[in-house]
Amino acid sequence: MPAFGHLPAAGHVGMSLIAWEALFDWPGLARAVWLSVSVGVISTLVALLLVILIVAGWHGTRSFQWLERLLSPLLSVPHAAAAFGLAFLVAPSGWLSRLMSPWATGWTRPPDLLIVQDPWGATLMAGMIAKEMPFLLLMTLAALSQVRHVEYARVTRALGYGRIKGWLIAVFPAVYAQIRLPVYVVLAYGMSVVDVAVILGPNTPPTLSVQIVRWMSDPDLMLRMQAAAGALLQLGLVGAALGAWRVAEWAVAQWGQAWATSGGRLRRDWPLRMMGQFAAVSCSAAVLAGLAGLAVWSFAGRWRFPEAWPQTIKFSSWMRHGPEALEVAGVTLFIAAVAVLIALVLVIGCLEAEHREGRPMNPAALWVLYLPLIVPQVAFLPGLQGLLLWLGWDKGLWPVIAAHLVFVLPYVFLAFADPFRAWDTRQATVAASLGASANGVLWRVRIPMLLAPLLTAAAVGIAVSVGQYLPTLLVGGGRVSTLATEAVALAAGGDRRAIGVWGLSQTGAALLPFALALALPAMIYARRRGMRGG
Repeated sequence: MPAFGHLPAAGHVGMSLIAWEALFDWPGLARAVWLSVSVGVISTLVALLLVILIVAGWHGTRSFQWLERLLSPLLSVPHAAAAFGLAFLVAPSGWLSRLMSPWATGWTRPPDLLIVQDPWGATLMAGMIAKEMPFLLLMTLAALSQVRHVEYARVTRALGYGRIKGWLIAVFPAVYAQIRLPVYVVLAYGMSVVDVAVILGPNTPPTLSVQIVRWMSDPDLMLRMQAAAGALLQLGLVGAALGAWRVAEWAVAQWGQAWATSGGRLRRDWPLRMMGQFAAVSCSAAVLAGLAGLAVWSFAGRWRFPEAWPQTIKFSSWMRHGPEALEVAGVTLFIAAVAVLIALVLVIGCLEAEHREGRPMNPAALWVLYLPLIVPQVAFLPGLQGLLLWLGWDKGLWPVIAAHLVFVLPYVFLAFADPFRAWDTRQATVAASLGASANGVLWRVRIPMLLAPLLTAAAVGIAVSVGQYLPTLLVGGGRVSTLATEAVALAAGGDRRAIGVWGLSQTGAALLPFALALALPAMIYARRRGMRGG
């Protein structure tokens, strides 16, 4: 309604196009739209292609096991923390410049180069690629379990095809049909991301989503109407990009059929395989080195350029910011824990009803479940904020928990659905024969045996909640502070020591649940190996 001129608080009643006129009069609109589209499309395409090269070229080998171990932990690193780490790594005064200065460049002062927040969004694209590759890899590996990829690959090798072409023509079509929705999620998120764009993206103008948030935060209510129009424009851009991607899928499928029947075997695919391996190692190394940079800066005392290491190590930054970070971490984990607990109850209830009724969830219901991940956050969170204001439910932690639940629920379902469905139902038959009710089977047999995947799903949900920036900022109205909002707020200040403390705190809050998810089942099942049925 504000997008079409109806905002009584600003003195505008009735419908008009005043908000759209103001939006199209903004001189940075064309550039902001181009940045949003290019960053989302290019980062999604590159991440998908690299994952294809990794899986097609190395799946089933010992090298792939190492690549999977390198990339998997990156999935839990919050986007903001990874973005800060990458910025500390590649900035003109970053660690790479410092390491190269003594023997390669001879720099005595940081070079005058605009690397972070460059006008083309290249660093933003690199950050998105590094973070989305692990997610798409995980989704691809989950899809492979539903495809007879081993037999298909054996047949293509027997026919003389190279690893990559054989995998692409025999396995990839079936795999992509199952990962299409996650790819759409990555595309929509890349086009509308806010926290990473604030840290790594350009400022003059920023991406459209960042500008919308700025308008939403402005005390001038007229800009709220302009922000609403921008949010609808962002929604239209994402919808158009998804439609164009779907058309591109059809075009690639037509070309792929001709390529598959061309007779070429592409036996010498070693350069492509090495490219995939190099990309995986580079992404992992960049994120891990960035996190190491955050750790060093959080303890750094005097550190002049081009020295590669601080002259002194101090705890003053942790003593100054640590108590507040610990308090905010408690609030962050409380919000995450409650949202995840509600999500687990809903997911278990849904999956158990699916099992008892004998009717699997249909694809339409899955699309509804994942709709919040496809629709840009800036397109519906301002409306949700207005609804909560109208209902008088705009204060405290519970509105923020409800907003987090919208995003946590799909990921918890995604992480727990396959293990729940794959559980051996013969265990239920045995339990029922011993007199257990359906509820008894669920809570005394099935859930205990699925404890490991249940805790993993909970850890995924907590990591998602810890990384939520925009829902906390808008729905919380700036009155609820979490590790994500505090860390991103420091981006404009440039205090690297404070950023290091808050970035590491956010990373620790996301990684701790994963450590517990690995340790607790091992401790609980130490003398009950038969219970590891999950």
